[in-house]
Amino acid sequence: MNRAVIFVNGVVRDYSLILPQLNARDFVMAADGGLKHIHKLKLKPALVVGDMDSISASDLDIAEYQQTEIIRFNKDKDETDLELAIRVAMERGYREILVVAGLGGRLDQTIGNLLLMLHPDFRKCHIVFDDGVEEICLIRDSLTIHGNVGDIVSIIPMEGDCIGVNTNNLKYALKEETLEQNKTRGISNEMIAVYAEITLSQGKAFCIHTRTHL
Repeated sequence: MNRAVIFVNGVVRDYSLILPQLNARDFVMAADGGLKHIHKLKLKPALVVGDMDSISASDLDIAEYQQTEIIRFNKDKDETDLELAIRVAMERGYREILVVAGLGGRLDQTIGNLLLMLHPDFRKCHIVFDDGVEEICLIRDSLTIHGNVGDIVSIIPMEGDCIGVNTNNLKYALKEETLEQNKTRGISNEMIAVYAEITLSQGKAFCIHTRTHL
């Protein structure tokens, strides 16, 4: 199964950093106002999902003219447009999901977006947030990161401590270590090769990979 790419109504720091993250087989979706980023990149979405409260009339007109599929939700809803978009992607069989423009802007939205990776309904998905500079995903047991020497990698425990943490190709190596939740030991490690590996025996952690060579 190919990947779903969901554009959200957040911040894009540099559009030139987004296109290299995409490929021709991606199923491109917009979560409401994220459609503006798709149009900025001159892409054609396969689907627009949301309550249409943050989308411009001109962007919506373009989508309708292109006969893009649009799924509308009531504005009085309990979920964000991104959560709804992830659910729609899963219903269509996608388990690899890239979220673009899900970071920056409103802090409440950014935190809420990232916490969706911990949602029990999405445990079978591999969700990655990537704005071209920062790449964020959830480590459930193991993760391989591809980047460059000098890139910054932070491991942030979620839902309790992370036990049996091992790393490979990070400057400050961890071997069967425990990273405690609410402590900062896992912040700002550094890649010493073009890839790094992290494994956990127990726990979950956010991994934040910051590219330093752009």
